Amino acid sequence: MKVLKFIKNWTLPISMIVGALSYFIYINIPGIEITKPFVNHFISIIQPILIFSMLFITFCKISPKELRLCKWHLYLLLFQTITFTVLGFLLIGFKDLPGKVLIEGAMLCLICPTATAAAVITGKLGGNAARLTTYTILINLTSALIIPLLLPLIHDNHQSFLQAFLTILAKVFPMLFLPFIVAMAVRFFLPGIHRLIIKQKDLAFYLWAVALALAIGTTVKSMMHSQVSIGYQLGIAGISLACCALQFFLGKRIGAKFQDEISAGQALGQKNTVFAIWLGYTFLTPVTSIAGGFYSVWHNLFNSYQLYKQRKQNNP
Repeated sequence: MKVLKFIKNWTLPISMIVGALSYFIYINIPGIEITKPFVNHFISIIQPILIFSMLFITFCKISPKELRLCKWHLYLLLFQTITFTVLGFLLIGFKDLPGKVLIEGAMLCLICPTATAAAVITGKLGGNAARLTTYTILINLTSALIIPLLLPLIHDNHQSFLQAFLTILAKVFPMLFLPFIVAMAVRFFLPGIHRLIIKQKDLAFYLWAVALALAIGTTVKSMMHSQVSIGYQLGIAGISLACCALQFFLGKRIGAKFQDEISAGQALGQKNTVFAIWLGYTFLTPVTSIAGGFYSVWHNLFNSYQLYKQRKQNNP
């Protein structure tokens, strides 16, 4: 029982450790090189399925009537949009600016939409999952508009605005909007199944733990195969840590003014790092994608700390 309680209390850090160790164990097993393409293909399939399932369960617990705009949504949108735009124009104006890769890494961390799993963690922490879901939809739409508008001016990737917009939308839609649509359909047309799903209290959280282990393993792989120097990797790690700390801090401060500290903090601080990694590879200098990998480590460590604090408060 003690072992099960320990695993339940420390699910996120355990998932991170398992993900990292699994990568190193796997690559050091002799004679399995032939399986690597199949494993990569399996992960590319199972990750979206896990995220879809997790979001579907979370959205089933949210009534459409709860999806309302609130004032902190606007403040957070302005912060993400303005910081991304300012850094973007800085790079446009100074093409040979030293540390360009570090600035691009910061841009990824700042404009990256809220994590698809943020609603799960917000619910665990006692925040308002509906308000966070509303913001997640808003920031994904905003990102899909502003990213293809600005990034082609920084890097010529031979895509028009419409092509870039559709590319990003194709990435966002299956991961966010489709599970929401399916969840609403089940709510209205299959009430019996809907009641069964909402009884599963922690299933979405544990699905996220599995998805996190896979994401950390993928992150470690991208870091190990990076051609950039250790100095630059440490610089990108530092930039992503600074962005993570700043966004959690600002999100909580802004949210506290509207009695919604937890939801706003998670909305701004917890990021869709898989999207950030893809964005770096697709639109910026490819090495900037590891900023998303490092950010994944930082925000999950902080989430683990928040869950620990909550347990201590509930069980003094």
